[in-house]
Amino acid sequence: MFKKYISSVLLTIFLTTSGAAQEADAFDVYDWMESLNGEWTLSPAEKQTGTDSYKHEAVMPIVGTNATGIAFKSIGANSTIQEDLLPNTSKQMVTMYHCKDMACKQIKATHYCVKQNQPEFIANLEKSTKNRIIFDCDMSTELCLSDEDHVHQIIHELSNNAKHLKSSYLSFKDKKPKKISSIYHFDKK
Repeated sequence: MFKKYISSVLLTIFLTTSGAAQEADAFDVYDWMESLNGEWTLSPAEKQTGTDSYKHEAVMPIVGTNATGIAFKSIGANSTIQEDLLPNTSKQMVTMYHCKDMACKQIKATHYCVKQNQPEFIANLEKSTKNRIIFDCDMSTELCLSDEDHVHQIIHELSNNAKHLKSSYLSFKDKKPKKISSIYHFDKK
């Protein structure tokens, strides 16, 4: 265990000093997800850039108010992170993030969608950073391979000193990206 730790530290130092890109591991991504803990409000309409998702009749009444637009919390003795998107609206959805296996070599997510399906995701360890966390549809699952309308990628992007969050739920139908996806901007309460 100690040898493994020292090797890991030396590798980290080498990669940091050599300028080489370092791929995140599952623990990094899980820690980054935990940093989202708490309640976030939907940003005012003028900050909802690049999207019309906020104009939905179920969402518009809470835009720019103090109502919770998205919340993250650790549950199960910190073994799972629960995301509650648009709580107390007809568009409420939940995503659960957790280790895929006992060794925690990968983070898995299951999205319980208003489309009445449950796409499964795997953290993209290569492209995720502390400020941009990406989950790709798990292509070993039937839904991700299907023609059915489903969320195919989830991206959480932090900015403004971790006080602003852009969450994108990018959808596929007929194995192609849809032109309209759900994208929301939130501010930390």
